[in-house]
Amino acid sequence: MKPLMIVGILLIVLGLAGLVSGGFSYTKDQETAELGPLDITVTEKKRVAVPTWASVAAVVGGVVLLLAGSRRGPGAT
Repeated sequence: MKPLMIVGILLIVLGLAGLVSGGFSYTKDQETAELGPLDITVTEKKRVAVPTWASVAAVVGGVVLLLAGSRRGPGAT
C-alpha cells in the first residue's frame, strides 16, 4: 500500500471520528494549596470541540489522497 493511501485512510477515519464525536474531553489536575500534611487538588474537566469544517476537510482531503495514491504513475503497466 502506498504512503499516500495510508495517510488518506487515516484522514478519513479521523475526520469521521470528529464528525461523530464532535470533540474530546480530558481532565486536568491542578494542585492549589498545601497546608502542612494536607494537599488540596482540584480536578477540572475540559472539553475541546472539533469544528465541523475541520472534520469535513479531513474527510475530503483523505479521499483526495486516497484517489491520488491509487492512480498509476506514468509508464506503469
